[in-house]
Amino acid sequence: MATSSSSSSPFPLHPHRTPDDTLFFSIFSDESSAASLPPLHLHILRILAPYLHDYLWHHDPFLISISPVPCAVCGSGDLPHLHGKLRYGDNLEDEWFAVFLLFAITREIPSVSIRVWDSDGEFLLIEAAYHLPRWLTPDSSPNRVFIRSGLLHIIPKSFSPSTPSLPDALSALRSSDVDTVAPEPVQSAIGRRLSGYPERARANIHRVRARVPLSVALVLKHEPCLISLAVEAFYDRDVDSMKHAAKMEKFSSSEMVRVSVRMTRAMYAQLVQQDFRAPNGYPMARREEGKEVYAEAELGMKIACGFEMMYQVRRLAGEEGKGETWEVFKKSLENSGCFDGLLPGSKEYKRIMDGAMECYRSSSAFLRTRDILYAPVQRIDEILSSPHSADDFKVTEIPPNDDDLWFYNGEDELNSVILERQKEMESYESGCRKNGKSRQPEGSNDFNLGNIAESMQAFVQKISSFEGAEVPENRDSKAVELDFGQFMKEMASVLEPVSNQGAVEGHDSDGGHSPSTDMEYDDFESGSDLDDQHGDGETEDYFMQTYSDALNKELNETTLNKSFVRAQEHTDNNVQGTSSAAAAAAAAKDSDEELTPVDVDINLVQSFLDSFASQQGLPGPASNMLGLMGLKVPQQDPKEQ
Repeated sequence: MATSSSSSSPFPLHPHRTPDDTLFFSIFSDESSAASLPPLHLHILRILAPYLHDYLWHHDPFLISISPVPCAVCGSGDLPHLHGKLRYGDNLEDEWFAVFLLFAITREIPSVSIRVWDSDGEFLLIEAAYHLPRWLTPDSSPNRVFIRSGLLHIIPKSFSPSTPSLPDALSALRSSDVDTVAPEPVQSAIGRRLSGYPERARANIHRVRARVPLSVALVLKHEPCLISLAVEAFYDRDVDSMKHAAKMEKFSSSEMVRVSVRMTRAMYAQLVQQDFRAPNGYPMARREEGKEVYAEAELGMKIACGFEMMYQVRRLAGEEGKGETWEVFKKSLENSGCFDGLLPGSKEYKRIMDGAMECYRSSSAFLRTRDILYAPVQRIDEILSSPHSADDFKVTEIPPNDDDLWFYNGEDELNSVILERQKEMESYESGCRKNGKSRQPEGSNDFNLGNIAESMQAFVQKISSFEGAEVPENRDSKAVELDFGQFMKEMASVLEPVSNQGAVEGHDSDGGHSPSTDMEYDDFESGSDLDDQHGDGETEDYFMQTYSDALNKELNETTLNKSFVRAQEHTDNNVQGTSSAAAAAAAAKDSDEELTPVDVDINLVQSFLDSFASQQGLPGPASNMLGLMGLKVPQQDPKEQ
């Protein structure tokens, strides 16, 4: 495990941006004094040593350091504490192994309280989301969730209705008068997630044979942890880093040896799944030599290129002193307006940038960044400067490859996780029904189909805000009014050139349209049969009736007539004593004359039930929407009820 001195912080200097895929933690001692931190730091290192002596982290090592005061990232103010971070990247197992280590610390040292979070926030609460009290939300969770004495603790709402301060929260954890231990279901959910560690973490390591240049084999022999930086450089390569791989200046390929490489499963997947051609001049094996030989050579080639890219990129960045801290520094200059009105690359822009670089090089951030970036480069130079020979690897027995069936059986593991989550969800819903939180009691068959239509109507009539749909108070909504005459005038002004083809009064001698847009409706329809048969007062009604008749006639010739449940059908099916012959005659008459109005509520319910039945008991849009409205359809066929 790597540690850092108290003068250097493992956190980025920009406190307002949380890096992705990064775990943070703060360790607070009950003694709450700066003098107690160095002994506590050493004690923690001794506790974690058995777990970490041969563990390989996917991205960054597990770092613990004495925090500067005040610590802006942890939000601890002037409280002395230890803190650390772990960037786990694509390997989520590293994050949960780190959580296991934090629980192990509190079991061995009951007088410490640990707060842990990541880029998603209080991820421990996310894991136990189905068992949390309803008042505990992301807004109310700050300074409430801690690890202490091997258990998860939550500062209760009764102690502090609003967000507690960090000193108050730590005081509550130390007090015997405040019950801060999280409920048993929450403890069980976290315990299930941590079950199997540390053995589970070690099972995440994959050992595989590879054929690599002698220089790469020598580095892996002395610093096997550098494989993580090499794989990262290979996986995240860009055009500039590819130029270094094409040259292979540092890790020459004159002598090739076979070695056994330890890496995480995520690293192995990142290497194997990438299509990458060997650089020109690289002694790559041929496929004719056998599948196993070629696989070892291809994997070794990717590792060697990753080491080359990592070494050259870090060497150049270390010499320039540029890194994340420089990007933060430059961004602060841009936000302050130093480059306002200047074009990038201009003389004045370069002058200000050179001055900013000189200022940055004189800062402690530059020195720390250079040391961090340049540390692997210096270590590699030290290793390769020592005497070495290919014979050192020829006498060593190479272990066989680990079984990689896990690489192809991911679907089974995913399905098991989904089933576990589904059982957890079903258990949660069952508990809600037992507590009376569901509208429909468990085992009840009194399901009212009318609730679907009523709930949908109530939902449509609501408006939405950033907090969801809600009914407005004292709403004074004005009905929409349509001036039919004006509407027809506007339509006439658009349709006249097409319908009358330039022959309508109002066009000039050249066939152009009059610039007037105040055309009267009567002038547009002058001389038409419509005005001859009907007066001005009856024009609107006649138009609507004619349009409706034409539309009904068109629709009656399609299958749409049988696609919906009609109001007449629904009435005839429910009215007692109605003659079937009379109903059939009435239906035939309606079919001939016009389409019977559609019963919207019946069709809505029918569509919901058909969609629900097609889900066959699985989650789907119908059950999800009904659930949001507080309705639960029985699993038996709803059509039979």
